[in-house]
Amino acid sequence: MAGRGLISEAHDIDTSRIRISSNGLWTAMFRPINRDRPFAGVNLAESFAEAYAKKHDVDVGLITCAEGNSKLDDWMPRETLYENAVSCCRLAARTSEIKGILWHQGECDIPEQRRLTYQTRFERFIAALRRDADLGDIPVLIGGLGDFLADCTLGNQEEDRTYYLLNRVFEKIAAENANVGFVSAVGLGANDDNLHFNSDALYHFGLRYFETFEQMTNT
Repeated sequence: MAGRGLISEAHDIDTSRIRISSNGLWTAMFRPINRDRPFAGVNLAESFAEAYAKKHDVDVGLITCAEGNSKLDDWMPRETLYENAVSCCRLAARTSEIKGILWHQGECDIPEQRRLTYQTRFERFIAALRRDADLGDIPVLIGGLGDFLADCTLGNQEEDRTYYLLNRVFEKIAAENANVGFVSAVGLGANDDNLHFNSDALYHFGLRYFETFEQMTNT
């Protein structure tokens, strides 16, 4: 997820132990952490990283590779986004230990013809990424789509109302694959567009990701 929460509404967090991977080097955290668009904003990885740093008393690095409005097909092996993610992971691994993958994507895959094949394609993507970036059986966390999509007036409203069916696919992926967890977005709010999570929602969503990560790694 690139993140579209308004920076003016962002929660204050302790960034003293959070780093961003930039051109293969680590730099102090800045906002927006993922600059894919001029209107990029707050990201759920920020509160995740703050919680991780506090709990484990370590510096935390974020490898930002997100691209807004992307389809799962854009992340398949040999596609540009995939190759960039592999390259970023390899560079970061020179000076760090990669501990997990935070994944939030899916609005573009709500249509039935994409939803029905999402699990097969996602499993192929993750297997390839773990292999090509030498990540082993690294934990992967998939976040659910927001309930507010039912009220979105952009794009295909009829299709967007079926967002919950893709959430069921995410839950099924987590249930059937080792070291994959699902993070619910129930109750989280949106910007005025009813398409993107707002800043407060992203803060709490990141904490939900961390709670799920801890549950996975502690067992």
